Amino acid sequence: MIEVIGINKSFGANKVITDIDFSFYPGKINMIIGISGSGKSTLLKCMVGLLKPDSGRVMFDGINFHNADFQQKREVRKQIGMLFQASALFDSMTVFDNVAFPIKTFTKNSKKEIEDRVHFCLDRVNLSTAGKLYPSELSGGMKKRVGIARAIAMNPRYLFVDEPNSGLDPLTASLIDELILELTREYQMTTVVVSHDMNSVLNIGDHILFIHNAKKEWSGSNKEVLTTDNVELNRFVFVSDFLKSRKHS
Repeated sequence: MIEVIGINKSFGANKVITDIDFSFYPGKINMIIGISGSGKSTLLKCMVGLLKPDSGRVMFDGINFHNADFQQKREVRKQIGMLFQASALFDSMTVFDNVAFPIKTFTKNSKKEIEDRVHFCLDRVNLSTAGKLYPSELSGGMKKRVGIARAIAMNPRYLFVDEPNSGLDPLTASLIDELILELTREYQMTTVVVSHDMNSVLNIGDHILFIHNAKKEWSGSNKEVLTTDNVELNRFVFVSDFLKSRKHS
């Protein structure tokens, strides 16, 4: 489990995150949603250690991450998998080497052990024959799947996913959602997804945090999203659907 407790983050006079409390559960798709600029990506960065909150705590199974010593932080980081919005693959590396990168960085595994793990991860995302390709030879959906393979290479307890469907067509986006859901259930990871895609929210969102104006505005399940009387969440949900329908019409 991951808990954020009283998290605050400002940049100068601009309060980006204000006193947010939320728990993220293992084996669940925990989603952070909100409009652009609401603070959801800043919260994600505070959780993975890319930013340090001004106050509050980020707890990984009882460990206060930002107050931990170097060795404790390293152990937590070894258990984190991250899928970035733009996949963030190394263009000069093959698919195989991209997936192998975190294993080589954090372990002393033998060459055979690394090869076996990379092949397993690529097979798990249905890219078993893509190891020798370079990112420039991949479609957008394939890049996302390589990013997922790299994210699970260390068999993480915590998986962070930033806008997984950005730039993808609806069918590919749905396949990526299903893959993230399958892996979360299979490995009982605590998965945290930042998204503004309402299809993803309604299809795979187990536990949802809605941020509005830097604050926790609402939380609940995907079933409760469509029945809530929260004005700001309703505006977000139905405006998102309206804009999406116009985009694809």
